[in-house]
Amino acid sequence: MNPELRNRLIKGTAGGVIALATVLIQWHESVHYTPYRDSGGVLSVCYGHTGSDIVPGKRYTVAECQALLDSDLKAAMSVVDANVTVPLTESQRAALASFVYNVGNGAFARSTLLKKLNAGDMAGACDEMRRWKYVGGKVSKGLVSRRAVEREFCTEASVIL
Repeated sequence: MNPELRNRLIKGTAGGVIALATVLIQWHESVHYTPYRDSGGVLSVCYGHTGSDIVPGKRYTVAECQALLDSDLKAAMSVVDANVTVPLTESQRAALASFVYNVGNGAFARSTLLKKLNAGDMAGACDEMRRWKYVGGKVSKGLVSRRAVEREFCTEASVIL
């Protein structure tokens, strides 16, 4: 794992699952204060926020980006909590929240990953994350890296840094 990411995660563990998930998302999404098209062509802003509320051409503030991240992460956590029927550690919840934040609520709800997870196959579910690495039919190095970190969090009963 990248040493800088490791240091940020160590600090994040004190804040619990939300802090861990925030670090994961911020690390992999980076921040853009003006709207842009992501690698899939979707209009995005800040930490990968998508939606009809994006104002093209607007320059978003740090506070606005943080508010969008907080709101989107809260929604992702709600999806995890509403769909997962097995107990999870904070590390596993953070990994799944980061995953949902990236792939979307519907994709997660319909995924084999969720089916395996709820069937009690934690290792199989975590391994499913590796499959979600494509943008436009091509393997994305960024997604391969992100999924490796999410999978590491998912497979550990607790994160050992």
